[in-house]
Amino acid sequence: MHDSKDPARPDPAAPDPAANRHGGGGGQPVSVSWRFVLLGLAGVTLALTVTGIVIERVPGLSPFLVVLPALLAGWGSARQTLAASVWVTLVVAGSLVYSPLDSIGDTLSVIVFAILFNGISVLRAEQRIHREREIARLRSAAAALQRQILRPFPLMTGQLVVHGLYEPVEEDSRVGGDIYEVVDSPYGSRVFIGDVQGKGLAAIGAAYAVLSAFRESALAEPTLTSIVDRLEQAVLWHNSFAAQVGDRERFVTALVLGVGPGSEAQAVNCGHVPPYLLHDGRTGPVLRREPGVPLGLGPLTQEPRTVEWFDFPEGATLLLCTDGVTEARDPEGAFYPLEERVGAWRDVRPLEVTTTLRRELEEHTRGSATDDRAVLVLRRRTTAGPA
Repeated sequence: MHDSKDPARPDPAAPDPAANRHGGGGGQPVSVSWRFVLLGLAGVTLALTVTGIVIERVPGLSPFLVVLPALLAGWGSARQTLAASVWVTLVVAGSLVYSPLDSIGDTLSVIVFAILFNGISVLRAEQRIHREREIARLRSAAAALQRQILRPFPLMTGQLVVHGLYEPVEEDSRVGGDIYEVVDSPYGSRVFIGDVQGKGLAAIGAAYAVLSAFRESALAEPTLTSIVDRLEQAVLWHNSFAAQVGDRERFVTALVLGVGPGSEAQAVNCGHVPPYLLHDGRTGPVLRREPGVPLGLGPLTQEPRTVEWFDFPEGATLLLCTDGVTEARDPEGAFYPLEERVGAWRDVRPLEVTTTLRRELEEHTRGSATDDRAVLVLRRRTTAGPA
């Protein structure tokens, strides 16, 4: 039993500290220690000096020091790059004054080149740090926005305990086109998972419109078809506004589930990946009908939205995911065989399904994701109770 939240388990929907590896946390860029910089400058300078003494070409080797500030500009601070530039300029100028080149013009040219090149290195360091701080601020804002849009796992209702996985492909955005929600309503548990056309921040408007509509309608509407009608209208209204401001219209693939106190559940599939059942050695998709058209495309077809019932007994587990899972490719272009892999998870605990799936996806794609991924693992509670 895992009805209670495990504080030791990392939250898949929470911002990952590893996501700051490119720009540092808290808006501060990653830098190196001053000790490393000073020891590096002293070591390289000493090495070139000793080499120059051995081959009797000290002035000829000293200009090679100008590459140090350029290298430091890529991962050090602006002050460190400036200090390295001043040091290198003084060393180069001192060596050439002590032992000038063949002409005064050549000597001055090397000194001027060192000054200009080192100045460019300092400017590049400033530009890099400014860019990293902007990215860090965007990450922080996007992570806060994510917390407002998508709730962290686990989610619980009177009938369900829901664990999950959420990984946007655009790391800097922290929010992708995949969305989910679970609501404990007067009519039972309502579950939504969807995939907005497009990725990253551009899809947030449509995602928020659909999620808001689901949260309201899941509490107010007695039937799933009524909920889906409200979701459809929300997408159409969003597309109408998007057309007015010059943005592209979007559609949303979605799966809406209703889970009551009995041993059955119902679903309306709007062009989404079907759910998979894991229970007593039985695994596989539970829906038999062809999915309907995605949300936003309803007016293009005459077919009404239909509800399909399926068995979902106590203690059973449902796996819901987006096409970022089923369409994940390996380096040879083969799709991830979810239906085959699910069959091997008969003995995997519900809490560990997302961990197993994430590991297998990383192995299948060699760590190269091309689409957002969202996974919900729904376990029906053996005894119904308050959320």
